[in-house]
Amino acid sequence: MAVAPTPIALPIYGTIAVIGCGLIGGSLVRAARLAGAAGTIVIAEQGPAKARVEQLGLGDRVTADLCEAVKDADLVVFATPVRAIGPAAEIAAQCYKPGATITDVGSVKGVVGRDLRASAPDTVFVIPGHPIAGTEHSGPDAGFAELFDNRWTILTPSGDPSPDYQAAVERLVRFWTALGAKVDTMDEQHHDLVLAVTSHLPHLIAYNIVGTADDLEKVTQTEVMKYSAGGFRDFTRIAASDPVMWRDVFLTNKEAVLEILGRFLEDLHTLSRHIRMGDGDALQALFTRTRAIRRGIIAAGQETAEPDFGRPHGHAPVSPGEASG
Repeated sequence: MAVAPTPIALPIYGTIAVIGCGLIGGSLVRAARLAGAAGTIVIAEQGPAKARVEQLGLGDRVTADLCEAVKDADLVVFATPVRAIGPAAEIAAQCYKPGATITDVGSVKGVVGRDLRASAPDTVFVIPGHPIAGTEHSGPDAGFAELFDNRWTILTPSGDPSPDYQAAVERLVRFWTALGAKVDTMDEQHHDLVLAVTSHLPHLIAYNIVGTADDLEKVTQTEVMKYSAGGFRDFTRIAASDPVMWRDVFLTNKEAVLEILGRFLEDLHTLSRHIRMGDGDALQALFTRTRAIRRGIIAAGQETAEPDFGRPHGHAPVSPGEASG
């Protein structure tokens, strides 16, 4: 259900620790800084990404040591690919500050919630989360503070009725609201089924159709790129998303994805039969129904109504970010 936040007093958390600083983690620290939602921002990264985070000045402290990152944090946010969250949490849990809130930004909640709770001591509050926002870009440079504006963040709190846990949930709601998000709550299994429909299956289809086009022997790769129509271009944008992140999503949410994929294949078989039999009425009925869904998404403010998805046309200048999107 949607959550109505209480008035926001800033900062919401004295210190936050963000584990991983790619698109989502990098956007979160930028948004928290802009909103004044955190007093001190600590980032845990390693390798070349750590050096880049330091160059960008995204955190007050940047470290490769998970314990060092979380020891003073009032809020710990795991922003790594989902299969890396469990191992990272096992290490970090030894150093959580009593009373801290532990959350994440992963696209799968069942497995991640289980892993976070398995390693967490009783002195912290585990509240898994998922901001439904993103682009096809990745890495510390990809983040931007406005990523969460008017987008939904789903929290999947446990059934703990204690006042302290409920206060921790309310505090996390205020944090995401300060970052520009709208907040909803649901149970983990329902989240994973919903996201299998709205996000995971579309990505799977995009990866597959772009791969199919690349494999066709009678259509060259040059022709695919040269004559790419709008629909195919949109598939390639989705298929450009982080391969490691999406590998982990499919492997950790496989039950829900396979359930929805099975239903999709049944519907696809029906659609194939309509085309083979020349059943124009059935095709038009389906296309009319799905067109209404698209209009509903626009009416809900989750997409622009501008032609061609707001892409620039003519001789209007194009920024480097728009050109690469």
